Amino acid sequence: MAGAELVEAIRGIVATARTGDLDAAYGGYRSLFAADAFRANEAKDQRQALKLMVHAKGAPGKPTPAMVEAHRAALGPLVDLVAQHGEPADYEMLGMCQLATGDETGAVQAFRSGLTIERERNAQSDLCGQLMKRVSML
Repeated sequence: MAGAELVEAIRGIVATARTGDLDAAYGGYRSLFAADAFRANEAKDQRQALKLMVHAKGAPGKPTPAMVEAHRAALGPLVDLVAQHGEPADYEMLGMCQLATGDETGAVQAFRSGLTIERERNAQSDLCGQLMKRVSML
């Protein structure tokens, strides 16, 4: 999946979400993240696509089965990103996906790992504050 194909896939998913068919949009994300070709994209492109779903505004409070499956599909690419790059924002997204799939223990570990790294880099950053809030809520 080349960069242009990824952009087209994301455009289609976002367009579907805008129509209000969130289950179909999450189904699109699930298919995208589960595809081996997705991981062939550059890390920054993978992050951007994952961020669109993980940090989506307007998602229903209680996760639907389609949402859970999309977040489950995102776990693999996020685990790879964390292992390869160790970016705190990747840990945050990993923890959010783990929460969505019912893995509270894993989420706490991911948030704490990201927080430790981000505190060393910049203890005053917005991300550090977000991670501290997430840890304290669990």
